[in-house]
Amino acid sequence: MRYILATSILCLAVGSFADDATYAERLGWPRGSKVVIFHCDDAGMSHSSNRGAIEALEYGILTSVSTMMPCGWVPEFAAYLKKHPQTDNGLHLTLTSEWENYRWMPVAGRDAVPSLTDEQGCLWDNVGQVALFGTPDDIEKEIRAQIARAERMGMPITHIDSHMGTLFAREDFFERYMKVGIEKNIPILMIGGHMTYTKKENAEAVEKIQGLAEKVWEAGLPVLDDLYTGTYDIEDFATKKKELIQVLKTLKPGVTQIIVHCTRPTEEFEKISSSGPKRLADLLVMLDPDVKKVIEEEKIILSTWRELKERRDKVGNNTSK
Repeated sequence: MRYILATSILCLAVGSFADDATYAERLGWPRGSKVVIFHCDDAGMSHSSNRGAIEALEYGILTSVSTMMPCGWVPEFAAYLKKHPQTDNGLHLTLTSEWENYRWMPVAGRDAVPSLTDEQGCLWDNVGQVALFGTPDDIEKEIRAQIARAERMGMPITHIDSHMGTLFAREDFFERYMKVGIEKNIPILMIGGHMTYTKKENAEAVEKIQGLAEKVWEAGLPVLDDLYTGTYDIEDFATKKKELIQVLKTLKPGVTQIIVHCTRPTEEFEKISSSGPKRLADLLVMLDPDVKKVIEEEKIILSTWRELKERRDKVGNNTSK
């Protein structure tokens, strides 16, 4: 789901890098490089979600996905990953179960993380309830359980991020997310550069992110310059395409992740959510030749979290702001 960037955790950390090297440059790309990760959330949520992600990876410009480990269609996507182990697959760490008739439980089990569950034994259905009732210890247990399940299933884990931005909802939640990522040497979704689009969400938050971003960088993990999520609520394909092309043509140097939710809706998806049309539009944009042409014309470099981590390992501590 769409990242909630104006939550309290984003009031923790970063000033602007306007006069400094971008994270793209610090990762070894030439100065002025515009690097993009086209990232698809929600793999494993449904058969439709898996179909959309795979189609965009194989025939479109999508470069990265993340999987929702508590969901019922994870085994299908895990089977795909087994045949395609170089897929840039992260974990969409999932602490909510937001649909009315299709719900999931914590991987750790209700008894292990009682503060994260409702009366059905499912994860809370919104971020606010997780922030109100959840404890940091239970958050960390569930993060570790989701990673452990992926490891047992032999899934590549190139990064971790947060479904619906739940791990950004409280400072102590984010601290556990960052702790596990650093401990296990897994890149986490962290923004710390010019943050042009983050500023549009909450300018005051941007003033405070730099310290955390640098801590993540100094721990040996890569950091993004910006994150764009703005097309999610656009249902019309033509409007969504126009918006994305405008973003690409005005992109600032640095590493930017653009989040989409590629889905090829089937009849079952209609029973889950009414969001099928806008998710299908995301898929069609990823397949569109005009968008690919703009990427070529603007000399945009497509990358993955796997490559970011490889570059971060290579540069070591020999870089500075």
